[in-house]
Amino acid sequence: MRDKPVYLTPEGRAKLEAELKHLREVRRPQVAEVIRLSKEYNESDDNPELEEAKNEQAFVEGRLLTVEKLLANAVSIDTDHRQHDVVRLGSEVTVKTDDGELEHYTIVGSAEVDPVHGRISNESPVGRALLGKKVGDEINITIPAGALRLAIQSID
Repeated sequence: MRDKPVYLTPEGRAKLEAELKHLREVRRPQVAEVIRLSKEYNESDDNPELEEAKNEQAFVEGRLLTVEKLLANAVSIDTDHRQHDVVRLGSEVTVKTDDGELEHYTIVGSAEVDPVHGRISNESPVGRALLGKKVGDEINITIPAGALRLAIQSID
């Protein structure tokens, strides 16, 4: 069974590649050194430093596998040549809420979600509802907090 695609902006891909490099070249050797030193200085069966280092090693190796898999399944979002007539992956969308507030969202793949900075997933209820819509469209969305109505003001 094929893994599902991971949509990434060029910045998102670069961030994951940098993380992978850091994990391989910095974190993995650091943890290996801590394990080596823990074994060297405490050869007893009760070695909490060694246990902690082994747990950290498991975390680093797990994250390495995750990032490698994300990159292997990556599909690039073309942010330079996208059309601005409809909302797509990579679109920056300004919407007006019922309260008259303007909110700004960038539609990204799930690996790049950062709601604090307005980066929402194409798989989220709001992201999914915005995809394919045009300026002037109004959408009604049911979210965990209740009903939400948004009017699309601009697409960049």
